[in-house]
Amino acid sequence: MESKYSVNIQGDVAKIELSGRLDAVNAPAFQEELKKLSGSSLKSIVFFAKDLEYISSAGLRAIIFAKQKCGVQSQVYLVGATEAVLGVIKMSGLDTFMHIQDTYGE
Repeated sequence: MESKYSVNIQGDVAKIELSGRLDAVNAPAFQEELKKLSGSSLKSIVFFAKDLEYISSAGLRAIIFAKQKCGVQSQVYLVGATEAVLGVIKMSGLDTFMHIQDTYGE
């Protein structure tokens, strides 16, 4: 299954819907899309991942890239991720800088 994503910026919050697979094949295009966040003064970057089946190290790099482009003041949220995706996130140590939640409320 291919990756599908949408980026929607509402005020100081970027909401990013992910589905399918975020791997070496499609992560570069996703990272290009995330470049649009560069220079934004975003308070939160929210990745909705309930429909994300798989994430590779390339997908993890794209998430790190988004955080770097938005700065240290931005909070990163991962919402509704499957156990498979959570396993990769935790194994990589990314759970130390992102808020992992089942739901997101503003």
